[in-house]
Amino acid sequence: MNILLINHYAGSPIHGMEYRPYYLAREWVCLGHNVLIAAASFSHLRSQTPTIYANVTEEEMDGIRYIWLKTPPYQGNGIRRVLNMVKFLEQLFSKNSRIIKQAKPDVVIASSTYPLDIYPAYRIAKRTKAKLIFEVHDLWPLSPIELGGMSPWHPFIMVMQQAENFAYRNADYIVSLLPKADSYMREHGMAAHKFVYIPNGIDVEEWQCNSQDLPEQHKQELIRLKREGLFMVGYAGSHGISNALHTFVDAAAILHKQPIALVLVGQGPEKEKLQFKAEELGLKKVAFLPPVPKGSIPQLLDLMDALYIGWKRNRLYRFGVSPNKLMDYMMAGKPVVHAIEAGNDLVSESGCGISVPPENPKAVADAIRKISQMSEGERRDMGSRGHYFIQSHHDYRILAREFLGSISEKH
Repeated sequence: MNILLINHYAGSPIHGMEYRPYYLAREWVCLGHNVLIAAASFSHLRSQTPTIYANVTEEEMDGIRYIWLKTPPYQGNGIRRVLNMVKFLEQLFSKNSRIIKQAKPDVVIASSTYPLDIYPAYRIAKRTKAKLIFEVHDLWPLSPIELGGMSPWHPFIMVMQQAENFAYRNADYIVSLLPKADSYMREHGMAAHKFVYIPNGIDVEEWQCNSQDLPEQHKQELIRLKREGLFMVGYAGSHGISNALHTFVDAAAILHKQPIALVLVGQGPEKEKLQFKAEELGLKKVAFLPPVPKGSIPQLLDLMDALYIGWKRNRLYRFGVSPNKLMDYMMAGKPVVHAIEAGNDLVSESGCGISVPPENPKAVADAIRKISQMSEGERRDMGSRGHYFIQSHHDYRILAREFLGSISEKH
């Protein structure tokens, strides 16, 4: 089978995020399928930009063919990002025949975060009589409305809404990363039988083989905290508003007399404010460290005693969440404190930690204290439940088969 996957932000282990298209495509190639990924040449998510020679640059990685469509760089969420989107869509339309000739698709997947690539995907699928799949990572434009406070009547939002509704009506299948999103999708035109839930995943074998050393700064700081006999609760990831790290720091203030250290590893727009807050509160057992390479994540998490992930309280999460960070945590086999109110909760489902209400520092502090007072054996058993859960349900080798199997069964 020939598969064309259109994802504006698609990355790879070389280029950085977004990883899902690469891992699914690699498994499909291993199963004997041909996969072509069409992506924009520039994305704010990537750590390394592809080398571009023309408007269309071809590259092959691990049997996957990529075509990078030339788009302008941008920073933030301003007009230049919109121009980047427009240019990507323009290239998809103008290079339509070339893409069809290279892909000869039996299946076309429109998979960008925003829904506008459904239009060129629909056109390609019609011309080639291919199945059309709309893959939903986030509910757009509901996400910028409920998380960003944008008006439903903003012209940009109205254009996105029209595209989303078109996708739900015209795609053969809707693959959702959010388990409870089907009710919303039906309200916007999706027939119930089209819905397929395929969550985010992890390459279990790669995760277990990752052995990149931690940077010296991280090693020294974590060794120091260990020598002081402190119970270390770690966070690794972006420091943004949605990550609810102010709650984590407020929990540290409640725990300041306990032999417990909080370690925040990463970067983001809220980091400076969080550092200032910790300093203002006189929190000596809160450490801030820079991000680490992807290959160092297993070693970093292994040095922690427990891990934290939190969310803001928002109605959007009623449709579910599928965070990559949590899967790394669970693979590490460590107890997890999960501050969440959502349509699903992997920590609660797997029994690998303690779930508490979001934006509640006391509840977070109580959960951390409870885990710190467990025996090492109890913590090991708790963490191992998460490790087993991810191996059983979120390995990309399993998810890739489920993805193609679900759409084949429904055909």
